Amino acid sequence: MGSASASAVNVVNHNHNHNHKHNVFVYGSLLADDVVRVLLKRIPQSSSAILPGYRRFSIKGRVYPAILPVENKHVTGRVLFGISDPELLVLDEFEDFEYQRTTADVSLVDTADKLQVQTYVWTNKNDPNLYGDWDFEEWRRLHMKDFVKMTAGFVEELELPEAKPRVAAYESFYQQNADNSEMS
Repeated sequence: MGSASASAVNVVNHNHNHNHKHNVFVYGSLLADDVVRVLLKRIPQSSSAILPGYRRFSIKGRVYPAILPVENKHVTGRVLFGISDPELLVLDEFEDFEYQRTTADVSLVDTADKLQVQTYVWTNKNDPNLYGDWDFEEWRRLHMKDFVKMTAGFVEELELPEAKPRVAAYESFYQQNADNSEMS
């Protein structure tokens, strides 16, 4: 192999160095394979897990939940395995400025193995809009179909040069729906 092709391989490897994989604990809309598939264009392997020392809240005016550190509480969810750097960036954009990606330790339900993961924690610890517990089954029944449509719109927007933040995409999607339902 000549030096020209060797340096071409290095450029390719440098540009496609997506070997760094992440494990991401999800606990809200990303528990739904349909949402994950729209965002990542695939369904990663996953496993049920428990995040100790956190609580999941509902958020007034939003259909997705938040988590915050709370002693003696835990959040059930799942770990998405093998998330690439570009996929993690998509998740960061999706979670937007309302959440901060944080390293945490979870226990896998099947094996009780401990695992270090990335997860998204609500940034406003004193948010007066947080209340009660968030229910995935209720969300799936009432909101998933629209949320998947909103997510598809977000992904299309993300590929445009002037992408809107996810919160803006979320608010404009649900505002349009409210306007449409008032007309019908």
